Amino acid sequence: MSASVESFATGPMWAGFIAFVLAMLALDLFVLGGNKVRRVPVREALAWVIAWVCLALAFAGLLWWHLHGTQGADVAQRKTLEFLTGYLIEQSLSVDNMFVFVMIFSYFAVPPELQRRVLLYGVVGAIVMRAGMILAGVWLVSEFAWVLYVFGAFLVITGIKMLIFADHAPDLEKNPLLRWLRGHLRITPGFHGESFFVRQNGILWATPMFLVLVLIEASDLVFAVDSIPAIFAVTTDPFIVFTSNIFAIMGLRALYFVLADMADRFHLLKYGLALVLVFIGGKMLAAPWFHLPIQWSLAIVAGTILLSVVASLVVTRPRAATEDTA
Repeated sequence: MSASVESFATGPMWAGFIAFVLAMLALDLFVLGGNKVRRVPVREALAWVIAWVCLALAFAGLLWWHLHGTQGADVAQRKTLEFLTGYLIEQSLSVDNMFVFVMIFSYFAVPPELQRRVLLYGVVGAIVMRAGMILAGVWLVSEFAWVLYVFGAFLVITGIKMLIFADHAPDLEKNPLLRWLRGHLRITPGFHGESFFVRQNGILWATPMFLVLVLIEASDLVFAVDSIPAIFAVTTDPFIVFTSNIFAIMGLRALYFVLADMADRFHLLKYGLALVLVFIGGKMLAAPWFHLPIQWSLAIVAGTILLSVVASLVVTRPRAATEDTA
């Protein structure tokens, strides 16, 4: 049994969006100092977060305008809501990835001025991985419709596990990937700027920054395993799946620099994300018997995330006030 996987997007639309992403990466790397060693000010990072949100909303507006003129108001509204819902889900799940970044940088004691470039490489790696996984997901859904129910069950199980282990901090010292790398590579005791490898006395050594990069890419892969099935609960349109994912990923690095110093104030967000995964998975499993309008899905996801953020800030406010006066 197969499912219909169709997209309104034409070849030029795909090419135009990919060109836009490449242009933004080039702008960051070669014009705005992405290849320079420097600490990113919170104000600059916040400006980029706002810019990426505005770009995503502008894209949604262009999407609605194009579809309204070519396929009618109903299609325009449905596809635009699918994009916005997918973007919100992917952005929310990406925030959870940010907590892992904080843990990795803290474990290796990476100076703030050395974090920007490795995160840029992490973004590029995440884009490549997401593209491959989206193509694989689209193929699976088109060939085997029952895969959607597997995705749904996986999301429900993942959400329940996240609820149970939300307060459990992973021990990087026991991470099997990190232990393997340390057992098979020559690693310098300290950083050498942003370099991943250095040559000493004719021998090539890996630096701790290379270990940081590998762990960040591995965390991107793990989170993609959650996020790709989640977006298929909203739409099977490859263009919507891809664009919503990419917009969320492109804004993740700036969001990290905004929230890194106060990540502990959002500890209840994990519970909100877990509930979102359970809701999305349940929606996929119940699809043959119950159809929830896309606008309701958007409202439920947005409300859950907003409530968990507000609750986190309220619960941690007394502690934050104490730290400010200490």
